[in-house]
Amino acid sequence: MNRPTHHLPPLSRLRPFEAAARHESFSMAADELGMTQTAISKQVGLLEKELGIPLFERRNRAVFLTDAGRRLGRVVGGALTDVAAEIALLQGKRRSNELVLHCQLCEAFYWLMPRLAGFHEQNPGVELRVVSSLKPLTETEEGFDVAIQTSGRASGSARLAFTAADDIFPVCAPSLVSGHTLPMDPDDLAAFPLLSHSVSPQDWMEWRDWFKGIGAQQPKRPRVVSFDSYPVALQAAVAGQGVALGWRRTTEGVIAEGKLIRPCAQILRRPTEISVFRGGNRNHNPKTDHLIDWLKRELAE
Repeated sequence: MNRPTHHLPPLSRLRPFEAAARHESFSMAADELGMTQTAISKQVGLLEKELGIPLFERRNRAVFLTDAGRRLGRVVGGALTDVAAEIALLQGKRRSNELVLHCQLCEAFYWLMPRLAGFHEQNPGVELRVVSSLKPLTETEEGFDVAIQTSGRASGSARLAFTAADDIFPVCAPSLVSGHTLPMDPDDLAAFPLLSHSVSPQDWMEWRDWFKGIGAQQPKRPRVVSFDSYPVALQAAVAGQGVALGWRRTTEGVIAEGKLIRPCAQILRRPTEISVFRGGNRNHNPKTDHLIDWLKRELAE
């Protein structure tokens, strides 16, 4: 049987392009593939020349996908994911009926785990494997069928399935504010350390953004204690080390247990705070839709 005479660019150009499209960054693609930024830029430039269309806009040392680049990134990313998934099956690293759910660590621990029994009861034939991570989707090393992460974090060519709302408010241990009149005014939080989690890029809400969002002024010279992840900042709040920003979906269980309380009445509502994505594998497990529908119902509560 003769192979169809489709013209395909060399893989040496498609892999650098796919990584650059997924990260929307030449430098991050270079780090991932062990190449130089110049080499990535050259391969992408050759691909653009061969196709006769721009795939990226170059502005002030940053690159941004064009519509054509985003479309091609999804197709190439999906194709490479298909190849990786099939190789994993052939090597016995993944079962054909297995679903992989990629989830941010804090959502996985505080929100997802208490609900998983309900999913398995409703879908007894589905083998679900949860992969948790602090990194955005663009830095995950493993393919996934469905992913959950905070909206605004880098998602590359992953396909958005739906978004869900969340509320953000201060939380702290009851012992920290014992003797204080509750609820406090936001200005009163200046009396306590404000716990924060700093990442690069800063794609999570910070105290400054929260105060602005509720129409209040951030206290002058606040005592901010920074951690490298939200789960650690939240655990520091449970330990009474200060006041942290809490996302409702990840703190409601801890609040119900009495380990955290809301010292202020103010809430910042975010209608599209959480994003759920489909993986790039076009030959996806038919149970993927069941998982997405279940997540949509749970996140609608």
